[in-house]
Amino acid sequence: MTSKTDEALGYEQARDELIEVVRRLETGGTTLEESLALWERGEELAKVCRRWLDGARARLDAALAGEDEQEKDGAAAQGTAADAGSE
Repeated sequence: MTSKTDEALGYEQARDELIEVVRRLETGGTTLEESLALWERGEELAKVCRRWLDGARARLDAALAGEDEQEKDGAAAQGTAADAGSE
C-alpha cells in the first residue's frame, strides 16, 4: 500500500528515486533485509510512476477524443451548410 508521502510524489521524483533504488540493488553490497526493503520501496515507486503515466494517458486520450469530436462536428456543420446552399 502506498503512503500519503508516495501519493504526493511527482512522476519525476518517483522515477528518480526508483532509478536510485535499482542502482543500489544492482550494485549489491547490501544485506538481505536491506535488499528486500529496497525492492519493496521500488515496487511502491513503480506503482506511483504507473499511476502518473496512466493519468497522462487518460488525459491524452480525452484530448484526442475531443479533437475527433470537433472535427466531426465541423464536418457535419460544413455538410449542412453545403446542403442548405444547394436548395
